[in-house]
Amino acid sequence: MHDSPIIKFGGFDLDLSALIMLLVSGAIVFILARLSVRNLSVENPSKLQNFMEWVVEFVQNLISSTMDLKKGKAYISLGLTLILFIFVSNILGLPFAIITDLPANFEVFGKTIEATIGLDPGQYAHVLWWKSPTADISVTAGLAAIVFILMNYLGLKKNRKHYLKHYLEPFPIFLPLNIIENLAKPVALAIRLFANIFAGEVLISVILKMKFFGIPFLAAWQGFSIFIGGLQAFIFTILTMVYIAQTTIHEEEAH
Repeated sequence: MHDSPIIKFGGFDLDLSALIMLLVSGAIVFILARLSVRNLSVENPSKLQNFMEWVVEFVQNLISSTMDLKKGKAYISLGLTLILFIFVSNILGLPFAIITDLPANFEVFGKTIEATIGLDPGQYAHVLWWKSPTADISVTAGLAAIVFILMNYLGLKKNRKHYLKHYLEPFPIFLPLNIIENLAKPVALAIRLFANIFAGEVLISVILKMKFFGIPFLAAWQGFSIFIGGLQAFIFTILTMVYIAQTTIHEEEAH
């Protein structure tokens, strides 16, 4: 396994490689979105425009499978952002990895960076700079926390009476279990996404150690990893919409 460059900021240990890759992912999604709408045309749409229209339609169908699209239209931008950002983040670690050998403590722009916590001075570590940001549990936990805050906020704002009532159903004694269920949702979101992408990158690093004999396995696994990356982006997005539907729409409206 490789180490990560850690920077101390405000009492926190921040993974510099994760921060860099988050910026890269955001930039790729932003550029992709801008290019797809740069020269919009009804008669002669570009391939990128057709692709983005297909993604938007896919997200609309995804949302309509969880709630009435009249209510779900407000979440199309959210769903589109999530599925694109997570998919791009998932596959960034596939093409290559940027690894450098660095001492226990080194400086970047005047800031001391730790190659790893607990490394003795004078020792060198293999520091990984390029990876899938979703292979970091703090990144997936951050995404899950955003979803958790959003779904509960929307529940209180749009469906307060039924949202609060559901914690006491079917009987008030189930209140602790319903609270645990609510808290477990972001945990499951974060761990599922992290575990799948992290495991994929670990397997790639193992295959790379096989050198020449690992080339066919690497090609096959990278192709499969693209599928897994898309699947995990889909699962995270559709579960987000399911959770929003559960908190904002009560059973009478659903029927």
